[in-house]
Amino acid sequence: MLGDKSNYQAQLQLNIAAVIRTSQATAIDSIDEKLMALQQELIQKANSKEDYDEIADEIFRLRELRQKTTVDTAARDEQIKRINDLQDYISQQTALLTEFDEALVQRWIKQITIWDDHITVELKSGVSIDVDA
Repeated sequence: MLGDKSNYQAQLQLNIAAVIRTSQATAIDSIDEKLMALQQELIQKANSKEDYDEIADEIFRLRELRQKTTVDTAARDEQIKRINDLQDYISQQTALLTEFDEALVQRWIKQITIWDDHITVELKSGVSIDVDA
């Protein structure tokens, strides 16, 4: 990775773009606006003694969606941070490694899977690298 920085940095940028694209499309502000409108409608129906079960169900659904969106956003932000940290580290390195560095391995690598024909190295940033065996 350190010897071929440009390729891995390009891959990291693609991963950041993928994370952003797959993030929750519904913004929290949009959900909050819908919740406010539904809550106003709920109050009006309750005051006029109309059935408001469907509105209440939709409010509960939107509250759950808002919670999920908040959690997804935090997870996405953490993944982007890890990718950016890795990218910064790679760009700061000036030479190839000449000996094994266990601290570096523990910092970067999440998992190594050995297959019959290749090895897959999964980094903590979410990047996976396949190496021919």
